[in-house]
Amino acid sequence: MAFASLLEHVGGMGRFQVVSVLLLSLPVLMMASHNLLQNFTAATSPHWCRPPPGGDNATAGLDPEAQLRVWVPRGERCRRFVAPQWWLLEANGTAPNGSRPDTEPCEDGWSYDRSVFTSTIITEWDLVCSSRGLRQLAQSLYMAGVLVGGVFGGLSDRFGRRSVLTWCYLQMAVMGTCSSFAPTFTVYCLFRFLTGMAFSGIVLNSVSLSLEWMPTHMRALVGTFMGYCYTAGQFLLAGVAYAVPDWRRLQLVVSLPFFGYFLYSWWLTESARWLVMVGRSHQALQELQKVARINGKKEEGDKLDIETLRSHMEKEMTSSRTRHTVVDLVRTPVLRRISFCLCFVWFSTSFAYYGLAMDLQNFEFDIYVVQLIFGAVDIPAKLMSILTITYVGRRFTQAAALILAGLAILANILVPRDLRTLRTALAVFGKGCLAASFNCVFLYTGELYPTVIRQTGMGMANTMSRLGSIMAPLVKMVGELFPAMPFLIYGAAPVVSGLVAAFLPETRNTALPETVEEVEGRTKSQKDKDLQVPLQPTQSSNSTGPR
Repeated sequence: MAFASLLEHVGGMGRFQVVSVLLLSLPVLMMASHNLLQNFTAATSPHWCRPPPGGDNATAGLDPEAQLRVWVPRGERCRRFVAPQWWLLEANGTAPNGSRPDTEPCEDGWSYDRSVFTSTIITEWDLVCSSRGLRQLAQSLYMAGVLVGGVFGGLSDRFGRRSVLTWCYLQMAVMGTCSSFAPTFTVYCLFRFLTGMAFSGIVLNSVSLSLEWMPTHMRALVGTFMGYCYTAGQFLLAGVAYAVPDWRRLQLVVSLPFFGYFLYSWWLTESARWLVMVGRSHQALQELQKVARINGKKEEGDKLDIETLRSHMEKEMTSSRTRHTVVDLVRTPVLRRISFCLCFVWFSTSFAYYGLAMDLQNFEFDIYVVQLIFGAVDIPAKLMSILTITYVGRRFTQAAALILAGLAILANILVPRDLRTLRTALAVFGKGCLAASFNCVFLYTGELYPTVIRQTGMGMANTMSRLGSIMAPLVKMVGELFPAMPFLIYGAAPVVSGLVAAFLPETRNTALPETVEEVEGRTKSQKDKDLQVPLQPTQSSNSTGPR
């Protein structure tokens, strides 16, 4: 409550907050372009074995279609005939002696249909047939980088939100650009791994830096606005990918803007909450006075001094003398329950989300149209989530979004594969619910953890989320043997975690907690209040007796 009152004193939701949110949201607009980029840079195209170089002299004069017919079995992508099969050129031709022609692997590489994608990592490094698993490996390595990037949460608790965010902008720009010039698949995966690390740091610190400068009543709105920026980024990705079908140029186009974000990030203001927590009260006072000037409250800012700051935040400054680690996430009963529940929620949300969002070609529609639809569903989904977050509560929104998403995915098991429209509609609805879940859990996690370990908690949540995104491609491989199994697993996980979310405490209309003790005490007080409520009708019924 203390810092919330200081924020109101220096202007509340003023010009500074508006500009900061806009500057922090611009990079978020480009985040989808990296996170979902492999839908386009690693898109699979129709391919077939390339005939032997020079081949049979008699086939050299044939047109390409005829050469394909005599060298490659119909419908076969990974093998070719050892010798040309001339009988296939005849309308009713049959194999000599009724024998089955011998085939061999594609020793001379593959030819690709480049009508949609002129160049992808698949066509450049032949990630097909026996190497097709490398496509999923590349995405899993990127997500592994996002997982490792969770360390930026802990680093920002030590070095500051803005400093780490600035570094992550630069790392994203440099590593993303290097990926577009990667000479080999291995080098490409390395740069993508480092890009994923930067992605994680940007998400974690953008959310925390914006929330820690926001008045209590604006947190949900600001969180949802940043979520919509990610949604708009999905539209942007579809348009840019359509305009730039070459994967190297596309990679470069989505990476260069981060150099600009790096340059203006020096204007961003460090979190005064964090500065107080690490004992840098003088700098916190300077930042508050700077905010007051920008918000047109210079006189009120000049009235602030160290003594005023200390009197308002005495409890927080006392807490800052205690060193906090990741162990504090599970040291006390309430935070332990919060951490365990959030682990389930983050893992299953990300697991199911990327299971759907990273396999757009599975729906057998135009990939650019599907990308637009998957982006468009986020608009009503997040709008509904902000309404329920604001007027019903975080806990209800979180649980309902996950359960509905899981049920929609499970329902797809019962739909025949030839009903493409219905299957796609259920997947789109499920993806919308998962987007609403993401929208809620980012805000919810920041509100559940106290300032002293908020970034550490966000880092832990990010870790569980990325474990889910790493596991998602592996589950797709199971689908080659049991087609219904991926939907069963993707659907069951959100349903279970939705039930688990019901055990989280509600944070609607409450100020951000500053200390561990405040979280423990607040939840205990809420429990005592809940226990006292049903006693009133009981006492009344005892006094009046049955009628």
